[in-house]
Amino acid sequence: MRARPSGGTAPGVARSIDRERVIAMTRGWTRAALLGAASVVGYRKVLRPWHERWGATDEEVNAPLPGDGLTAEPAAQVTRAITIDAPPEDVWPWVIQLGADRGGFYSYDWLENLFALGIHSTDEIVPEWQQRSVGDLMYAAANGGGGWYVMEVRPNEALVVKTANLETSQPVSRDEPPAFWEFTWAFVLKEQPDGTTHFLVRERVGFGKRISQFLMSPVGFVSFVMTRKMMRGIKDRAEAHRGRSSSRPATAKAG
Repeated sequence: MRARPSGGTAPGVARSIDRERVIAMTRGWTRAALLGAASVVGYRKVLRPWHERWGATDEEVNAPLPGDGLTAEPAAQVTRAITIDAPPEDVWPWVIQLGADRGGFYSYDWLENLFALGIHSTDEIVPEWQQRSVGDLMYAAANGGGGWYVMEVRPNEALVVKTANLETSQPVSRDEPPAFWEFTWAFVLKEQPDGTTHFLVRERVGFGKRISQFLMSPVGFVSFVMTRKMMRGIKDRAEAHRGRSSSRPATAKAG
């Protein structure tokens, strides 16, 4: 008989250990894949339908709103809503002064400023910021690095903007490289019989290429987080200043 080498693992035992390792790794990968798939399904079936219509009724989700035609079909559409205990004329001053160069976005300034956007949301209505005209640029960054062109203004009713191409001085089209996407943002105020305001924010996005749609997919939930904070920020400010918006505006520094 051939003697077994001392101090080593028998070949059969080594192969058995290797098989166990492979099986364990395969099981781990399978669990991770199943968890990932379940997460994707859960997001698409539960989370995304919830956040894409947060606060909005079926009627509001399906109703036409100002600016819909600016991003034609096919387009992805998101409609969110919140009730504000103030009439539209007390909400409008906060909407019209949206912009990095004006009152900010009433959202998570600290998060936006991680990207050096220079945004500082104000808690005051500033008279100099109460006018917008079609063609104006609503800045996304304080340094003027990008933003949205004003497409429609209906005082106390609606403000509609569309992503700007600063090189052409035109709204971005889904056919334009390198992004191949276009985006319309509508802020709509609906007066209610009890004197409150239903504040709706609609996003419409059109994609020129599937790769653009794929790359922008993760942005959806981030947009919801920032937009919900903005809507709540406008609600809090309008309710705190109710009855004072048009009669006694205050000049104040943003911050």
